[in-house]
Amino acid sequence: MLTRRRTLLATATAACAALLLATPMTTSATTPSPAETSAAAEAAHADKAIYLVHKVGTPELRSAVARTGIDVMGADGDVMSVRASEAEVRVLRAKGFEVEFRAAGEHGDHSHGDLGIADFPPADAAYHNFAEVTAELRKAEADHPGIAQLRSIGKSHENRDLWMIKISDNVATDENEPEVLFNCNQHAREHLTVEMCLRIVNRFTDGYTTDPAIKSFVDSREIWVIPSVNPDGSEYDVATGSYRSWRKNRQAPGGTDLNRNWDYNWGCCGGSSGSTSSDTYRGPSAFSAPETARLRDFVNSRVVGGKQQITANIDFHTFSELVLWPYGYTTADTGPGLTADDARTFQTLGRQMAATNNYKPQQSSDLYITDGSSIDWMWGRHKIWSYTFEMFPSSIWGGGFYPPDEVINRETSRNDRAVDLMLTYADCVPRVIGKTC
Repeated sequence: MLTRRRTLLATATAACAALLLATPMTTSATTPSPAETSAAAEAAHADKAIYLVHKVGTPELRSAVARTGIDVMGADGDVMSVRASEAEVRVLRAKGFEVEFRAAGEHGDHSHGDLGIADFPPADAAYHNFAEVTAELRKAEADHPGIAQLRSIGKSHENRDLWMIKISDNVATDENEPEVLFNCNQHAREHLTVEMCLRIVNRFTDGYTTDPAIKSFVDSREIWVIPSVNPDGSEYDVATGSYRSWRKNRQAPGGTDLNRNWDYNWGCCGGSSGSTSSDTYRGPSAFSAPETARLRDFVNSRVVGGKQQITANIDFHTFSELVLWPYGYTTADTGPGLTADDARTFQTLGRQMAATNNYKPQQSSDLYITDGSSIDWMWGRHKIWSYTFEMFPSSIWGGGFYPPDEVINRETSRNDRAVDLMLTYADCVPRVIGKTC
């Protein structure tokens, strides 16, 4: 009997041990690690192609496309270009949209070399990577110490500096002057915007002693420039010999869309996605991305004596050649905190700037509904006259997110007069409609 009991006990013990050993294996098989989840998200992102969605000539139809969480690349007339998986295309077709295959990958022609080059393809070498941006900004400060001051407003998810340069006379002093903020590269693949911000830096530093108009702006304004809000995503996008069409930052599992992560009406209105696999994923909470949180902190810090010192802002993006203004979350011209006079001011200055660069001016929601955007937050929280510029090209046919580097000078200088207009009215933007401040 004792022998039988020992045999049963040994058998039971062995069975329990087997279960204990098996349990971690089962957990590992059913619960992917963060690295595995990120890898899966990146593989799914890569397995997409370019499609055209036809007959979407109204904001309502374009918003319905965007609301699926698909990666909207641009819109031209009644056609939207999107980057989508086969499953996402099936969803669009099930909703009645006419979808046409355009090309595999980003444009079907962006393989330029071996993996691991960690830089732009040789054909696009004039674009600046993060190290080159850093060097360019340090040079501007070193060459013009009296009017340029470089600082980091914090760190990105992968611990890169979020560089910001201040340009003003008496640059080390916080003077009582109107302040204007120019920020670029919230979306990783929009590299032309980095060049736009670098042009602003170089134009207002190098031209200070030779151009009276530039000297006047620098002497009477405080100009803040952030060339890359999303350095991690930007570096990831060019880290191989092929462009990855990466939009978001690099937080696990698949990144956050920084321009859907701001807390003014965050996630309110179908203008962003709650799916981590979507290119418009808004994050688990507003300001969950360190990059948006640090830019928020800087803007909040410019409230001095109860008054926001930054009066105007341009957030540069690509592409579609548009000048956009708030609100993006509603199709109404007015809304909470945005009066009829405010709307008329946005419209008038927006149209004047668009007349200088031949972009199309419109309210942001006339393109499609977005929520959690930076320009809605800038106005909704701080009453900063904030615009989005969607730069060259006007459509996917001009190179989409990856125009050749030969266009950099032409397309960044195209915005010189618009930038000057913003600076001109920065002391009292409603002057543009004959109002006083």
